[in-house]
Amino acid sequence: MTNQTLARSYLAKAQVRLSVLDLLFEKQAYSDVVREAQEVVELALKGMLRQVGIEPPKFHDVGGILLENRDRFSAAVKKSLGRLAEISTWLRKEREFSFYGDIDFIPTEQYSQEDALKAREDAGFVVGITEKVVIG
Repeated sequence: MTNQTLARSYLAKAQVRLSVLDLLFEKQAYSDVVREAQEVVELALKGMLRQVGIEPPKFHDVGGILLENRDRFSAAVKKSLGRLAEISTWLRKEREFSFYGDIDFIPTEQYSQEDALKAREDAGFVVGITEKVVIG
């Protein structure tokens, strides 16, 4: 198996999960949209890293790794790396709260339709850029 094969696998998994966000949104499961969007973004960005020959680290927010290795990406993709990193950081921060919550933070009550829309839009943007890197 090559990095490119694994990159395509990560992208395929991200694309499937991206489509699931619509169902979660329709069900008004807004905290689940945010949580799953994080998974989409993490898979997609790790696929991008693999495609350019970088072994992704075993942590969730790889935006900084993308920025550190900007020279490995095309000029068109470089323009989006800052936004990709911001999305990764934002969703990483929401990862546990959106899933587990806390004693004073109930995910099903705290996340709004607007939060879910933003997460879904951001995940779609990340997958779109990843497709350019992995598929061409």
